[in-house]
Amino acid sequence: MMTAVADPLSKRRIRARNYLKKYWTLYAMLLLPIIYFIVFKYIPMTYIQIAFKKYSIVKSPWEMPWADNYGFEYFIKAFSNRDFLFALRNTIMLNFLDLLVGFPAPIILAILLNELPYKRFKRFTQTVAYMPHFLSWIIVSGLAVQLFAPTSGLVNIVLNRLGFESIPFLNDSAHWVWTYVFLGVWKSVGWNTIIYLAALTNIDPQLYEAAAIDGAGRLRSIWHITLPGLRPTIITLLILNLGRILGSEFDRPYALSNNLVNNVSNVIATFIYTNGIRGLQFSLTTAVGLFQSVVCVIFLFTANALAKKFGERGVW
Repeated sequence: MMTAVADPLSKRRIRARNYLKKYWTLYAMLLLPIIYFIVFKYIPMTYIQIAFKKYSIVKSPWEMPWADNYGFEYFIKAFSNRDFLFALRNTIMLNFLDLLVGFPAPIILAILLNELPYKRFKRFTQTVAYMPHFLSWIIVSGLAVQLFAPTSGLVNIVLNRLGFESIPFLNDSAHWVWTYVFLGVWKSVGWNTIIYLAALTNIDPQLYEAAAIDGAGRLRSIWHITLPGLRPTIITLLILNLGRILGSEFDRPYALSNNLVNNVSNVIATFIYTNGIRGLQFSLTTAVGLFQSVVCVIFLFTANALAKKFGERGVW
């Protein structure tokens, strides 16, 4: 009886030993990324408790006294702060418009590029579309001023020559929002297209040949073959984008904003910069950042659960 139990155990040990001998180099290569994440991602998480404590520059987070209202003093202050509520509204609005306009754009561009018969023109178009991704938002904001300034911008000069009035792209709140979204799409659409072009290579070309034999045109082939082939990639990226619906990049709104459009350009990232780094309210802005992260995680899990409910694989 003992030998019968020992034999499977010894076989498992031998199998595990042989496996480690064969693949130990891969695990050794994983060691550096794991150390990086522990040192630079997980250990700094101890400072999350600043959101629940009264910050002191001379004390460690463990020694700081707890904030009032059972540690939720700064969360209450944040939701009582008019500027934070405006920043929260602007973050959701701008991210929703980015998702609404910017998410379908690379899908459409990838399908158009896939349908191009001329390879040279296709490569040229891809290169031109990718290039804006490598420009910083400081450079893009400088280009935006040169193009869209009310009096000296190239676009408004052309409009004036044609007899039209100048459009306040950067000085009016409503126009600024759409300029912000348009510049975001222009900068990222080419780079995001790479993922969809890679997914298109996995579609069997024989499906298109069969569809052509059955009399299907290009639009029919796109609707019944290309889009279903892209669906898993679209769902995965949509889930990840929904997980960032309350997230906000700093450089884009900060570089494009000005005093005339602060009511729509001030987002959570700029609020944290203004009140945390410049205003030295570290506990308040840590509470805001923690709230932002928790909401993003909730959106991510919800989107993933909905995707699985409708029969898709989801992210995990």
